[in-house]
Amino acid sequence: MSAPLFIDSRYPSVDDLREKAKKRIPKFAFEYLDGGCNEDVNLHKNTAEIRNVELVPQYLKHHTYSSQKTTLFGHEYDAPFGIAPVGLQGLMWPNAPEILAKAAFAHNIPFILSTVTTSPIERIGELTEGKAWFQLYHPAKDEIRNDIIKRAAAAEYPVLVILCDVPTFGYRPRDIRNGLAMPPKMTLANILQILGKPNWAIKTLLHGQPNFETLKPYMPKNLDLKQLGKFMDDTFSGRLFEEKIKPIRDMWKGKLVLKGVASEADTEMAIKLGLDGIIVSNHGGRQLDAGESSIKPMTRIAQKYSDQITVMVDSGMRSGPDIARCLASGAKFTFMGRSFMYGVAALGKKGGDHTISILKRQLQQVMEQVCCERIEDFPNYLLKP
Repeated sequence: MSAPLFIDSRYPSVDDLREKAKKRIPKFAFEYLDGGCNEDVNLHKNTAEIRNVELVPQYLKHHTYSSQKTTLFGHEYDAPFGIAPVGLQGLMWPNAPEILAKAAFAHNIPFILSTVTTSPIERIGELTEGKAWFQLYHPAKDEIRNDIIKRAAAAEYPVLVILCDVPTFGYRPRDIRNGLAMPPKMTLANILQILGKPNWAIKTLLHGQPNFETLKPYMPKNLDLKQLGKFMDDTFSGRLFEEKIKPIRDMWKGKLVLKGVASEADTEMAIKLGLDGIIVSNHGGRQLDAGESSIKPMTRIAQKYSDQITVMVDSGMRSGPDIARCLASGAKFTFMGRSFMYGVAALGKKGGDHTISILKRQLQQVMEQVCCERIEDFPNYLLKP
């Protein structure tokens, strides 16, 4: 049975959680979470263009119920949205990956663990009883890639997500100013920001400095920050192509999803290589400021290829109505990253449960308002241009 909905009336929206998070964590941590790349054009365009989508209600239609249950890769989830992978989650709030994984499991929605976040594969697999998904940031060395995939399989992750939209690190001015580029550095300004957020500082101190826990077996011990930056640069090769994907498809016996798709050509390659799904995404506006918003290519791709591959989407959604707009535009499923991290940064251990509850409540209201009984019926309520 799914967890009951819990909503703190002080923070009834993701925007409220964002404002609370901004006040509660150091500026460098908030800007790492909140910012896009370059001039933030695509960051803002993502949400704006989702909100250009309009739905048509059918008020006089007979209506008895609306169900958010959604079957995806053979599992029935209680809602058509999940928690997207986010790197360095423990930087924003101590133990954030575990908080969110527990909440996702309780609410029966998927949680995707990033290779470069701050909890290990095995711990999240244990907490979710093998229900979490894992996102692989592609290592340069085959032996590291193979070992990480074996660990995910041993922890019974049903879905492996491979990331294709980070062939190079995004140019993020805030992170550069804050010393969070590669290699990272701790500046006097950052130290003063930490001192100004004693609650965050104390909880971080008690929990311990956030580390790349999944990568620990492959890292030399006692790296300083400069050495850590070099290790990350040397260890990961972000660019994916056919010859890199084929051995992963051969190794991985579960469902395989390609995340970061932004074109019909890459969709066709994913189909050719036998992948089970794609997540159309522009990495939350953090990689290519001159690209399209996520909803535009997703809409085209869903129209053309949804009978050949499962089409999902992330980037830009901040509410239940945003989820509804994406589903109406053709997405089978949706994912959000920042929204959940705002919740945890704002409310700590209660943040995951609270954010999921907000989104479920908002989406249910939209479904009942427009008279939509099932998630797969949403395209029937899309106002077509």
